[in-house]
Amino acid sequence: MLFSRAFEGVGIALDSLRANKVRAALTILGVAIGVMVVIAMAAAITGVNRSVTEQLEKLGPRTFFVFRYFQGGLNISDGSDEMSPWRRNPWLTVAEAEMLRRVPGIRSVTWQENASGPVSAGDVSFSSVNVQGFGPDWILTQGGTIMEGRNYTALEQAAGAHVAVINDKLAEQLWPGLDPVGRRLKVFGEPFDVIGIYTEPSSLFGDNNSPTVFIPHATFVKVADYWKGWLMFAVMPGPELTVPEAQDRVTAALRAYRGLKPAQENNFSLVSQDKLLESFDSMTKGFFLVMLALSSVGLMVGGVGVVAIMMISVTERTREIGVRKALGATRREIMWQFLVEAATLTLVGCIAGMLLGGALTLAVNKLTPIPAAVPLWSVVAAVAASTVTGILFGLYPASKASRLDPVEALRYE
Repeated sequence: MLFSRAFEGVGIALDSLRANKVRAALTILGVAIGVMVVIAMAAAITGVNRSVTEQLEKLGPRTFFVFRYFQGGLNISDGSDEMSPWRRNPWLTVAEAEMLRRVPGIRSVTWQENASGPVSAGDVSFSSVNVQGFGPDWILTQGGTIMEGRNYTALEQAAGAHVAVINDKLAEQLWPGLDPVGRRLKVFGEPFDVIGIYTEPSSLFGDNNSPTVFIPHATFVKVADYWKGWLMFAVMPGPELTVPEAQDRVTAALRAYRGLKPAQENNFSLVSQDKLLESFDSMTKGFFLVMLALSSVGLMVGGVGVVAIMMISVTERTREIGVRKALGATRREIMWQFLVEAATLTLVGCIAGMLLGGALTLAVNKLTPIPAAVPLWSVVAAVAASTVTGILFGLYPASKASRLDPVEALRYE
């Protein structure tokens, strides 16, 4: 009996949609926008989280990082010293990285700084390409493979040689169908010889889908136009040490090198992969709050539309309600019917929103490097939120319909 009344309410709601297309459009559009925001943002954030996790796995679970300053989450600065706590920490230096490489139990330490600048070869030029300056052992800590040619050597690093390793993306754009090794390109207007092709970059701080040039760090600091002071280290412990043991040794070595007293705090930051993921999760929580706020606005608009449509429906069907009450329909049955109709209206908007959100997810996958994927929980949340919206905003019209006097309702013209 309950299911038959529910199906009856759904059928009446769909008839109302067909009969009042313009009035129903506001409801459907508002709910659809709210649901679309939930689906699209959840898919994008899920894709980004998955991408970050995969990149960290490629780096190796034992790799950790040394930064000048790391707080995690969203950092806001107005330019003042109080709002820019990193200014209290001295810059990391290559000399410190070289010192850490000699710490017992540390297998490899590489250092890195990034920039974006012009790169050209012959008639082909790009105004903004990722340029990364690394120490010579960067392949060990960054992952990936030199597919053709070779990496630059420690001697070339120390001499500041103008040699470059480029990723396959840039190779395809500069010399399509040709072997780039041995050719020359310009980076920041300076000539460089291409000595290797790198594939599958897996740096957390790089974009492995963008054209990228890797050059010796000693050369990078001479030719690149970059934001100074943000050198970072990637540290790979040897097999004889656990990650916490390696972090303790690196911390002790840096404190001793910098002459810090026992009571003084570290003026650098050691960050494990788990801490990076926690920081990233805290940032995505902020995006989730924005997502909820935006979707709530859409659902509120849809809810207002539900009230308007259902009030009109109550007025138009006053005589019908009177007849049903005269035949024995209870207040609960009348109220149930109108609540089902209200929930059906918002569910139609929910379905439209999920279709739009799915289309946006496909567009993000095709047009961006983000592997967006719609999580099941977002679909469940969207359906639940739209249903609750329909019921809450449909309560007043349903209650009004259920309280109609049958005698007065039958006399209504």
